[in-house]
Amino acid sequence: MTALNEQLLDKIAECKISSSNKVTIVGIGQVGMACAFSILTQNVSNEIALIDVSADKLQGEMMDLQHGSNFLKSPKITAGTDYALSAGSRLCVVTAGVRQKEGESRLSLVQRNTDILKHIIPKLVEHSPDTILLMVSNPVDIMTYVAWKLSGLPKNRVIGSGTNLDSSRFRFLMSQRFGVASQSCHGWIIGEHGDSSVPVWSGVNIAGVRLRELNPTIGTADDPEKWNELHKQVVDSAYEVIKLKGYTSWAIGLSVSNLASAILKNTNSVVAVSTLVAGEHGISQDVFLSLPCVLGANGVTHVVKQILTEAEVKQLQNSANIMHEVQTGLKF
Repeated sequence: MTALNEQLLDKIAECKISSSNKVTIVGIGQVGMACAFSILTQNVSNEIALIDVSADKLQGEMMDLQHGSNFLKSPKITAGTDYALSAGSRLCVVTAGVRQKEGESRLSLVQRNTDILKHIIPKLVEHSPDTILLMVSNPVDIMTYVAWKLSGLPKNRVIGSGTNLDSSRFRFLMSQRFGVASQSCHGWIIGEHGDSSVPVWSGVNIAGVRLRELNPTIGTADDPEKWNELHKQVVDSAYEVIKLKGYTSWAIGLSVSNLASAILKNTNSVVAVSTLVAGEHGISQDVFLSLPCVLGANGVTHVVKQILTEAEVKQLQNSANIMHEVQTGLKF
């Protein structure tokens, strides 16, 4: 008796095994799964590979997503512990890493996560030599530097999620004060994704109207309206969310989906991502920090030459010095 599929389907040619927009996500914690969910539901990619060390959880997460396939755009979702599963990925998103222990130094955390990346990055590049690496693991700027050193890839194809999320938080908080949509608020957070990040108050505008022209003290300690508190809220927001729910996930997942879309759809969007900044704004060290970058199918193709104030440049250089100081203690 002929098999049912042969009775139903007349074969003309072999099916292609993979699409041209495959995304691999390494690490299926709350952040990794938020990235996967956002990429699938926003139709950024219809082919996702999940990789982690926990085989049972991988199967559970894969099945849970697969069961929702009817509500998505015919996704192909695979999962496993073998990095061969990542072969042919246009984009590899790395969220894997360990959390900081109580009383643990930052350098110790960085070294532990560096040791984890030693096992991840070479395998991803081996199976997908033409891929773009998008680092999300924290501290993201230093982990992006580590991934660049371990991968041997050109700097345009090793990117950190950086301050794309910080800038989104900044615009949201601004929108709440003005009562307008966050998409209509234009402002950038650059530098480290962390405590030494730099709010570019000199360029903050709505409809082309620079707020500093209306309030010359905006963003400074002398501002009676205390707009500088917005930056403090940006820096503290992750800590606050973690305190309330134990982790951050949805916002970073949406941020990563936004970056993945720019890469896979070659939109040449200007976004704040962590890139090698040696030679920018007087920085000489090989460090990764966020600046507005043009992001497309070849990764970071251009860095926008922002016109910064002297104070903003000094803050950015301070951010670079902090990153470089931590990096000098790393053992590869």
